[in-house]
Amino acid sequence: MTQLLINQFFKGYYGLILVCVTGQVLGIPVHRSISRFDKSITSTKASPKPKIYQTSSPDGKVRIEVTVNELKSLTYRVLFAGEPIMSWSALGFQLNSEPVGQNAVIKKQSLRPHKEQFAWPLGENDVIQNNYNELTLDCQSGAVLFQVVARVFDGSVAFRYVLPKQKASEAGLIRQEHTTFTLTDNYTIYQYNEESVFTPTAIGELKKNCDFPATLTNGRLFLSIGEADNPNYTKPVLAKGAVTNSLAVTFEKDSVKTTADFQTPWRTVSVATSAIGLHQFSDLPLRLCPPLAQGIPNWIKPGKLIRSSLTTQGGLNCIDFAAKHGFQYIMFDAGWYGAEFRSTSDPTQVIPAIDMPKVIQHGKEKGIGVILYVNRVGLRAKLDEILPLYKKWGVAGLKFGFVDGLTQEGITWLAGAIKKVYEYGFILDIHDNYKPTGLSRTFPNLLTQEGIRGNENNPDAFHNTVLPFTRFLAGAADYTFCYPNTNRYFTDNLLKTKLQVSKGQQLALSVVYFSPLQAIFWYGNPTDYNDEGEIEFFAKVPTVWNESHYLTSEIGTYISVARRQGKTWYVGSAAGLADWTGSLPLHFLAPGKSYRATLYEDDAAGGIQKRVVAVKQGDTLPVSLKAKGGQAIIIDEIN
Repeated sequence: MTQLLINQFFKGYYGLILVCVTGQVLGIPVHRSISRFDKSITSTKASPKPKIYQTSSPDGKVRIEVTVNELKSLTYRVLFAGEPIMSWSALGFQLNSEPVGQNAVIKKQSLRPHKEQFAWPLGENDVIQNNYNELTLDCQSGAVLFQVVARVFDGSVAFRYVLPKQKASEAGLIRQEHTTFTLTDNYTIYQYNEESVFTPTAIGELKKNCDFPATLTNGRLFLSIGEADNPNYTKPVLAKGAVTNSLAVTFEKDSVKTTADFQTPWRTVSVATSAIGLHQFSDLPLRLCPPLAQGIPNWIKPGKLIRSSLTTQGGLNCIDFAAKHGFQYIMFDAGWYGAEFRSTSDPTQVIPAIDMPKVIQHGKEKGIGVILYVNRVGLRAKLDEILPLYKKWGVAGLKFGFVDGLTQEGITWLAGAIKKVYEYGFILDIHDNYKPTGLSRTFPNLLTQEGIRGNENNPDAFHNTVLPFTRFLAGAADYTFCYPNTNRYFTDNLLKTKLQVSKGQQLALSVVYFSPLQAIFWYGNPTDYNDEGEIEFFAKVPTVWNESHYLTSEIGTYISVARRQGKTWYVGSAAGLADWTGSLPLHFLAPGKSYRATLYEDDAAGGIQKRVVAVKQGDTLPVSLKAKGGQAIIIDEIN
């Protein structure tokens, strides 16, 4: 209280000096200036405090507060365990020439709870809990009517802007968002953009933009700032804000054309006391997207694929290999219909080297689907033509290449294309700069996407152990595993250099990284792999899970993840750029059961060795990994 009185005294003292000086400059007598100052103090004291609108998470630990401050600006803050993790930050956007969020009035509020759970057989856990409290504020800025909708989950806050039909008939143009995130400490952000490496940077020193989802830490808390439900917006990024320790939403490429009843994507903030704790929010984008009305159809099948060379025999060999090794698909990648970027290349015509009907028929006989790659040039020219054609051919799925995930036009086109692909009954993988925002909840045929610096870019072990806490918080990612083989041409030339991590880490990451459609042996041919013991794990590991547990981790240093399908558990552990020695608690195993753990580990010669140990609930498995190494484990119940 004493400090508050002192602050008020000095504020009044310097304000008095300013008023006096101003009065002299303007020719107003000092005593009149003082009189006006006294009246302003009285008026300020008499003015009511801004009303705060708020709602909290079901467990009461997270709260969002929204208010119109003394400057008539719409602002919000986020609290965790009673303490602000985000101080008052700006809300709003520039609609045509109107700064929406300025000169603002909150006219009405409504609150509602939401509690549900839904089955998700294409995820890391087969049931997703979706419980939150929602706050809707009807607002007005100038002549613009809009809403701020906020949902507060356990550990997370999400908010978006909604533009109901305005009095004016013409659509508006959102030239920029004014949303900011003002942190209460000098956090470090893991800066990256599209398929770049990660650069840990203090917010105050941030010079480059950062993609969503962005991960931040001050050493005590870990935050993820993300995006959900973007089917018709532009690509937003985070930039250094004007206020200390703040980030601001900015547009990467273009402005956003709106229509009646337009809504922006959700902006999300999740908080945890450890990096590993952030992963409980990796399904948040799914929770924020509308569900498919009729449920997930049974033709949507997850699985693993091997990429084929562009010949008939290559396709046949890959199908035989896939059938033998527990894979579900093969893929003909770029080039199967000609040079991918040329408008003269026709995705309705197969190059002479491939007898597509023969390959597809052989796949059907073996239970293996064929996925076809189509570049953006071919997609934009002939999507409506190729979909019924590929259905007639018996194709199982498509991979979109070099899409435009940066502009409103490109993202809107993609959302429409995803819907069309779903309606024709194809699974889908979208590559290059496109990242998920939860749209798989609406169209579950979208099994995976890239938007990641994957294995074909030969990332190091630091990158690999940062990914689970950054890009993978947005959803599934197609990492395109490039497992080494006996063909030296593969390791030395196609990747320019040998992989920077061990074979054990490659095995482990197929568990650590989540993708319902996993591309394995990206640069390999079936004849390249003549050591069945080394690739045995890839034949057994699933791609979707009943249950997942993130056991232990330190971002950029090490990680261990356990996942269950049926009664069998799979554990992947990976080390960063330094050796890691620790232990893995097996608390997830069922009590009273006996288990056999088969461990696949790096040996001294650069290969894989296998050993078997007996385990039960309550045991701990010691782990000792060399830098850049890894370990994969299969734990089977012993009947």
